[in-house]
Amino acid sequence: MGRYLELTKPRITCFILMSTAIGFICGMNAGVSWTWVTLMHTLIGTALIASGTAALNQWYEREADAKMNRTMARPIPSGRVTGPHALLFGIFLSVAGFLDLWLGANMLTAMLGLFTLASYLFLYTPMKQRSVHSTTIGAIPGAMPPLIGFAAASGTLNWNAWILYAILFLWQFPHFYAIAWMYRADYARAGIRMLPVVEPDGESTSRSMLYFSLALLPISVLPRFFAMAGNFYLAGALALGLIYVYASLRSVLDCSVTHARQVLLSSVLYLPFLYGLLVLDRIRS
Repeated sequence: MGRYLELTKPRITCFILMSTAIGFICGMNAGVSWTWVTLMHTLIGTALIASGTAALNQWYEREADAKMNRTMARPIPSGRVTGPHALLFGIFLSVAGFLDLWLGANMLTAMLGLFTLASYLFLYTPMKQRSVHSTTIGAIPGAMPPLIGFAAASGTLNWNAWILYAILFLWQFPHFYAIAWMYRADYARAGIRMLPVVEPDGESTSRSMLYFSLALLPISVLPRFFAMAGNFYLAGALALGLIYVYASLRSVLDCSVTHARQVLLSSVLYLPFLYGLLVLDRIRS
């Protein structure tokens, strides 16, 4: 059973659920009345469709995963799960997740979940071996969880929802460029055209991390000016953003695995702390 759980990438799924919950919290006062049952179905449905997407992604990339040190121990390339079983498992979870979002929340929420799955599997995944722009395409479904949560709570999407989307969209670039730099040799062996594989000097990768962290800074403070949060959030968001920028700047000055790992660490800490500030500010107000 553990090998099938591993197919769902539970740590990433938990991260997705955190963003979905934030979207739900911010959407609670934006439209129709919500219930705890709706929240439960939103989180369960999102977990199912995210887990199904992860399993289907590993089925699609099973040959590439077998060539990379960081992924060759995954259930399919290691032989612990067969390809057909992984495919059926992923389809079952995805269908169950779609139905739970539809019946437990609303059709808009379910369609957003379906769009996330489809764009991730049919656009981002095959593009990884064709273009460095796959990171940009992948950031589109990657930023969908807040929209799913917001739509579940409110039945609609407004500017507040899209601000949350923009924050998560921009946050992803330094995070994934740092991972790509750290594992560029693995990606090269698998034929995955990440930016540090195509431009191995690392300069364009480190500059991209800096540019996106800088772009994130003004976007991250927008909740203060759209009545989503107050000055407590504003001060914290600025501090977190500057830390993210500083880590990215250090990677520009010295493009090394050590500094890429620091960017990755700052990105992993950034998002939960930012969400925590948003929740705390709403509680305080």
